Amino acid sequence: MQLGLSEALSSLVARRFVTAKDAGHLIFSSTHLATIYASGIPYQLRYCPALAKKPSGAPKPDKGPSAPKPDPFQDPSPDLLIAQIPRENPSHFLVLNKFPVIPNHFILATKAWQSQTDLLDKEDLEAAYSCIQAWGDESRHDETTGSMKKLFAFFNSGPESGASQPHRHLQFLPVEAMAPEESESDSANSANWRPLIDAVATQAPPSSGSEYQQLGQVPFAHFALPLPPNPSAETLHRIYLSLYAVAVATATGGPRIAVPESTTGPAAISYNLAMTDSTMMICPRRSEDARIPVDVDASADVAEAGVVALNGTILAGTLMVKAEAEWDELRRSPSALGDVLAEIGYPQPDLRELSVL
Repeated sequence: MQLGLSEALSSLVARRFVTAKDAGHLIFSSTHLATIYASGIPYQLRYCPALAKKPSGAPKPDKGPSAPKPDPFQDPSPDLLIAQIPRENPSHFLVLNKFPVIPNHFILATKAWQSQTDLLDKEDLEAAYSCIQAWGDESRHDETTGSMKKLFAFFNSGPESGASQPHRHLQFLPVEAMAPEESESDSANSANWRPLIDAVATQAPPSSGSEYQQLGQVPFAHFALPLPPNPSAETLHRIYLSLYAVAVATATGGPRIAVPESTTGPAAISYNLAMTDSTMMICPRRSEDARIPVDVDASADVAEAGVVALNGTILAGTLMVKAEAEWDELRRSPSALGDVLAEIGYPQPDLRELSVL
């Protein structure tokens, strides 16, 4: 898919982000950042007090309890809109996240209503990969930059995935914006962090003969497959359905991996999907959140203190907490992070016990 933009995607997003932020059309919340290790894997831990204050989108009292939740993607604000893609007969649009904690966080949403809990289609994946590819191509063509730009895309689907909106959308975070700067990090170990999807992608397929890549130290089931250069929409969709099939088999305890008979309609499970220019990865979810032991009295001003909710950013090796007590506990006891990760996902299966139909 040719995006048909009038300027480079990365510069367009950055320009629109600054304009919207300065005008107050989006609310950027800074975070405290630390890198902590769970089973030898570095994860970014971000403490964002604003998460405890973030508007929920719940109906106002004067609208009554039955008032529907507003759909921010039905008619996106022109102050947040980046572009409609492709230029000819657009099927999707790009829009800034209204409440970002990482700069240049933006979203790809369908123009026509489609459900977030339905299976993704070829057009969704093609549009998402086109954005990822454009972002990287721009840095390759820019001789003044000293480093590559890379997008991390993620999709939250199902009630346990961390999804916040029912209108279908995928999200993008620039990896260069996620990477810590020396001034914001409290740990020399920050230099060792890289997106979890990249760490998994370096693993050779297991000796069992399975095609899926996994990282044994990660305490939740996850599966990754490499993407060929310049994949077609059909190839992206085939890889997505293969990952979805093994995720369903894992979540349901089935002994067989079977590509779904229907490639449309509601998904059978909750899951997170992630994609870069070279890899696609999935994680079946059994819980949206997990609890950690904190002093509730010390966090009386934070709703549900000790409850850590995770979405698809966990596949980038990044998670956020809203209470200082959560921040302190996870830094003090990295094993608590491993417990959180194990609780939100399923145990890693032995792929030798799964057969392919």
